[in-house]
Amino acid sequence: MTRRSLRSIRKSIAFVAAVGMLGLTAACSSPSSNQPEDGPVEIRFSWWGNATRAELTNKAIKEFEAANPNIKVKPEYGDIGGYFDKLATQVAANDAPDVITMGGAYPAEYANRGALLDLSKVDGSLDISKMDQGALENGQVQGKQYGVSTGANALAIVVNPAVFQAAGVALPDDSKWSWDDFAKTAEDITAKSPKGTYGTATVLTHDSLDAFARQRGKSLYTQDGQLGLDKETVQDYFDFSLKLSESGAAPSASETVEKLNVSTEQTLMGMGQAGMMLTWSNSLTALSKASGAELKLLKLPGETPTPGIWLQSSQFYTISARSKHTDAAAKLVSFLVNNEAAAKIIQSDRGVPSNSGMRTAIQDLLTPQGKAEAAYIDQIGKMDFAPTFIGPTGSTAVSEITARINTEVLFKRLTPEKAAEQWLSESKAAIGK
Repeated sequence: MTRRSLRSIRKSIAFVAAVGMLGLTAACSSPSSNQPEDGPVEIRFSWWGNATRAELTNKAIKEFEAANPNIKVKPEYGDIGGYFDKLATQVAANDAPDVITMGGAYPAEYANRGALLDLSKVDGSLDISKMDQGALENGQVQGKQYGVSTGANALAIVVNPAVFQAAGVALPDDSKWSWDDFAKTAEDITAKSPKGTYGTATVLTHDSLDAFARQRGKSLYTQDGQLGLDKETVQDYFDFSLKLSESGAAPSASETVEKLNVSTEQTLMGMGQAGMMLTWSNSLTALSKASGAELKLLKLPGETPTPGIWLQSSQFYTISARSKHTDAAAKLVSFLVNNEAAAKIIQSDRGVPSNSGMRTAIQDLLTPQGKAEAAYIDQIGKMDFAPTFIGPTGSTAVSEITARINTEVLFKRLTPEKAAEQWLSESKAAIGK
């Protein structure tokens, strides 16, 4: 059994315990209140990320505390690898942070289980009137607002032009390149680079499965919470992932597994040992800093004739349904997304701000990489792409299923065809469909 499988089981057990505990404590916990609190209070704020994000966030917290002297904020942060396992355990123990940073399908997962506050209950302290409409909708579950977008994000190919140049390989034209072009370019870079440097830092990721499907007129999930892709699409996805590894375009199976949960600085792109990396656009600044190189963003391959890309909230600020200080928690969230001082500190670290006023406030402060991220999001925002549907309850397990089965394919313990069958079966079971 892989380490990811064990972690997935632990997380599932913890989350089941959390659900049971929520049910037991609901009757005896005091209801959340939007009444302003007069005396000093302390709230806990959790997020994940590297040391740079922690430094920026702590600076923003100090600005908030200076503006709100009766509210003390206790930061809780760590690596993404153990973040949601820890959160599930905290929820189970009725000890969740007051303000919780979430991503992907987690807001829906936790909201549907009663763990998050309906933010309409704190509308007196939380102003979301200046947020982009699309960003607001990203944080809604069944029509109710549970999350506040930290900023916009999109899948991209991060490239290191220096690696391309050293290998004598031309940068691709991202207005018309295909996945076959991507594979061939990556293979050429590996072949013409020193040992240990690869054309692409990773094989396909779970996020790229959605883009892969959307480019074929399908999607990972449908509006009514079903899986929206067929066996052929999933099989082709695993087949392409295997092709990247087998051809040497991407690292071997063992190297890929070793790099599954490393920090930004330890990725091949972060170490300057990759020509390309499929990841999220707001990774550009951190990867550039880690590598010391001038990295660039390219659009995904295969975007013509059917775009597979979409705009997604990088992360969400949510408030625990069990928080005893919802007014203070709401003030912190409102400050983080609406205050110019906070915006100028955080800039695009959590995505390009979803408040247009904050985008304007930080424009001149952005690094070249930050400006490139903003320009990329602006470019994607003008495209005509299909709607995005938040995954249903249970969908957070699907990313674990994808990674585990992809590993089995890379080690050739499953053929892409059998992997597709297993993925569909396990994913349907995870979302109860």
